[in-house]
Amino acid sequence: MASDTPESLMALCTDFCLRNLDGTLGYLLDKETLRLHPDIFLPSEICDQLVNEYVELVNAACNFEPHESFFSLFSDPRSTRLTRIHLREDLVQDQDLEAIRKQDLVELYLTNCEKLSAKSLQTLRSFSHTLVSLSLFGCANIFYEEENPGGCEDECLVNPTCQVLVKDFTFEGFSRLRFLNLGRMIDGIPVESLLRPLNSLAALDLSGIQTSDAAFLTQWKDSLVSLVLYNMDLSDDHIRVIVQLHKLRHLDISRDRLSSYYKFKLTRKVLSLFVQKLGNLMSLDISGHMILENCSISKMEEEAGQTSIEPSKSSIMPFRALKRPLQFLGLFETSLCRLTHIPAYKVSGDKNEEQVLNAIEAYTEHRPEITSRAINLLFDIARIERCNQLLRALKLVITALKCHKYDKNIQVTGSAALFYLTNSEYRSEQSVKLRRQVIQVVLNGMESYQEVTVQRNCCLTLCNFSIPEELEFQYRRVNELLLSILNPTRQDESIQRIAVHLCNALVCQVDNDHKEAVGKMGFVVTMLKLIQKKLLDKICDQVMEFSWSALWNITDETPDNCEMFLNFNGMKLFLDCLKEFPEKQELHRNMLGLLGNVAEVKELRPQLMTSQFISVFSNLLESKADGIEVSYNACGVLSHIMFDGPEAWGVCEPQREEVEERMWAAIQSWDINSRRNINYRSFEPILRLLPQGISPVSQHWATWALYNLVSVYPDKYCPLLIKEGGMPLLRDMIKMSTARQETKEMARKVIEHCSNFKEENMDTSR
Repeated sequence: MASDTPESLMALCTDFCLRNLDGTLGYLLDKETLRLHPDIFLPSEICDQLVNEYVELVNAACNFEPHESFFSLFSDPRSTRLTRIHLREDLVQDQDLEAIRKQDLVELYLTNCEKLSAKSLQTLRSFSHTLVSLSLFGCANIFYEEENPGGCEDECLVNPTCQVLVKDFTFEGFSRLRFLNLGRMIDGIPVESLLRPLNSLAALDLSGIQTSDAAFLTQWKDSLVSLVLYNMDLSDDHIRVIVQLHKLRHLDISRDRLSSYYKFKLTRKVLSLFVQKLGNLMSLDISGHMILENCSISKMEEEAGQTSIEPSKSSIMPFRALKRPLQFLGLFETSLCRLTHIPAYKVSGDKNEEQVLNAIEAYTEHRPEITSRAINLLFDIARIERCNQLLRALKLVITALKCHKYDKNIQVTGSAALFYLTNSEYRSEQSVKLRRQVIQVVLNGMESYQEVTVQRNCCLTLCNFSIPEELEFQYRRVNELLLSILNPTRQDESIQRIAVHLCNALVCQVDNDHKEAVGKMGFVVTMLKLIQKKLLDKICDQVMEFSWSALWNITDETPDNCEMFLNFNGMKLFLDCLKEFPEKQELHRNMLGLLGNVAEVKELRPQLMTSQFISVFSNLLESKADGIEVSYNACGVLSHIMFDGPEAWGVCEPQREEVEERMWAAIQSWDINSRRNINYRSFEPILRLLPQGISPVSQHWATWALYNLVSVYPDKYCPLLIKEGGMPLLRDMIKMSTARQETKEMARKVIEHCSNFKEENMDTSR
């Protein structure tokens, strides 16, 4: 079971301050610029947390608005201290780095910050005397500057910014720099001259950078412990250089086998060289490589004995010379990962769940193209087999989805995997906290991608949760997203069906404030448009029935939504559906249930008082559709109309007395023990029909409703009736001279049924 431990006080305070910046840490200068309060001093632990959490909130939280001058809060090192910050995506611009240039940064990670230009290169010089770790991964434009800032000539009509590559920048003066990531930089950067001033590099990442001559790497042969050359087109010359770096503990020469054609092929000799020359090697990644020769032992040896990580028993022959097992061996999308005896504690590959999870863990941050394929393998495992490391799998997929919110492939595969990882089979193993994280990333995906597959996967995943309870913390957001999906211009039937089902579940069993808020978002109008579209197509399917059911739920004890239904032509749609689909029993039940809600609103009842509507309701009294439900609901609508008295009966035909007789006949035809397809949260609309003498039939319908419910579902409805004061009302009604004898008899039976329930021991929460 995952832990449901609360967030730390530090995390809670950080989140609160970031959401209320001008009320806590700072104030607004000129209504725009943030300034730190003069009496505040924040140490590096707090400042780093504020900045890093700010980046997370901007990237992952829908309801968090970034502040243009946020980084200006940290402009003065006398009141704020920054040391280790991780910034990512388009959130960061040149002026943001400029704002913090006086800080003594030790660690600066800039990931995929494509809005940074060469201006930020100059800002980096401000940190040169303190910086130990620097990542410019994916900051493709940081080596570009405007050629003619004062104004462009004709060329600028084609290339408005007139950008040119900066080639004279070097890391001169970065004397403390030990860890550098230049992965995914654009072609043309003079890597050798750029890096030459760095004397003591310990870790270097040149992912995706192509250089034919790697000899410059030997200048760090006595210091370099980590080298990443992912997707570099290697040659024998590169290998000769690499094996001279005798201090290496981590070597990554992996590649994406789908990205392009690579001439270089790994051989048994190359692997043997790594083992012989790199004696300190603890981690090696050769994922994606084609192995030119057979490096494995015979099949007979392979199958002999128990699985072992001892180098002497390795199925990969060159690795038998290792002095000890590797901590990590990357074999993803290679034939070697399927061997039995692999001399490593952790292996990435596609053979089993463990290898796949290791791959997702290793490649998520910087290699979304590999990660999406690994998640796709996890999807197959979760779909076909049972996932044995559920919590780890869920956390890894959540991290990948958060990290790559705008990567379509990861959003498609990740949302599909989440559907299987959150189903009922695994629910007991998941904490509330973890399931909320799943909901957050699912909603992020729905917001970021209008693509059909992502939307469908996300909607299906939400169906795995208890609705509305588990979605209530994001109630407004999820409703807005679903309503946008239900835009009638969208033609994907499967998504519409799932989204309407979710909408219906979201407005069932929630308080009236929630229903009113959702109504104002356009819920009622959206459902009516869906119904209208189905009516035009002459189709009564689940979308049609769910839409009427959703309207029934959202209008329950919510007068504003009932009024909206009437104002947007709801009654015409009701009549048209009744005419077009006369045999659709569930449709009729849903429609009549909705109209029962409308009839409960006194101010709206005059709109129901037309000859056409009254005739329709009267005829439906004799309906046998869905048991007694349609007849019962039609009688409920008429009972509320009758309750307004003879003077409110504004039609000549049908006559009030005639309708009243048909109501009596209908009620007498119902079986008191009928099981019901209905759920009352309150008896208040029924109870108000008891203490009156103007419409005995309305009084009788209300009493019958109570008698049926407390007879068939005593545990649920006896406590509710007692709680809402129904017993005194029934006793008073029995004394009324205007009440019919059979109504009084029924009232006595209701009181008798409830007499055995003691109020103090009753559960009235349902």
